[in-house]
Amino acid sequence: MSELPPGMCPKEWAARCELAALYRLIAHLRMTDLIDTHISLRLEGPEGHFLINRYGTLFERMKASTLVKIDGEGNVVDEHYPDHRVNRAGFVIHSAIHLARPDLHCVIHTHTAAGIAVSAQASGLLPLSQHALKFYNRLAYHGYEGIATRTAEREQLVKDLGPRHKAMILRNHGLLAAGASAADAFMTIYFLERACQAQVQAMAAGVELVQPDPETCEFTARQFEADDDEGIVALAWEAALEMIVSQRQEYCS
Repeated sequence: MSELPPGMCPKEWAARCELAALYRLIAHLRMTDLIDTHISLRLEGPEGHFLINRYGTLFERMKASTLVKIDGEGNVVDEHYPDHRVNRAGFVIHSAIHLARPDLHCVIHTHTAAGIAVSAQASGLLPLSQHALKFYNRLAYHGYEGIATRTAEREQLVKDLGPRHKAMILRNHGLLAAGASAADAFMTIYFLERACQAQVQAMAAGVELVQPDPETCEFTARQFEADDDEGIVALAWEAALEMIVSQRQEYCS
């Protein structure tokens, strides 16, 4: 970890480094869309502040110092980087989840080709792969309402996500994944993206597809939940960070 900016809490700096690493992992896995899409992380404390990217910074160049601290109304409350700009749509989508679901500390939103393709399919995500079975009866959908710049859309976003889901397909738009930590959210978006990629490729073959029976689908989904309880998510997160270990000094600056 590089030297802390004067007056910054060590916990906030650690959170900034972790979120910067997550941005770079998403870039490493080619789940970016130029300067659009966002990842946010809730900070500790009663203020309800969270970190999000400075608008215009590429994910592969994200640093702890290029993240911006904002409140639930989208106001920049960053005394260290007060001139940073955030994207309005990023604020609307992420603040909706952070304000309504205190159990979800990290939110990832992507616009990948596979995610958009599945979001446009009436059937949504099908149980065609083991990756998809992680989300069997555990995936929400939100109808398209235009570019998400209106705070009025937050109510419907939260309603569609519900009290238990942590992954959602935004129709005609992309994917959303959240978690109790950066590691949890990362594994959720990783599996959801892979499931969408597999579905698009399987359907492109133009042949009859095989789906497991409902009992097997539910059993497999519960197996994934048990894996999460056993710390596999944390192990996978540490392994993923090894892919960008050479960038650590840069993203923690």
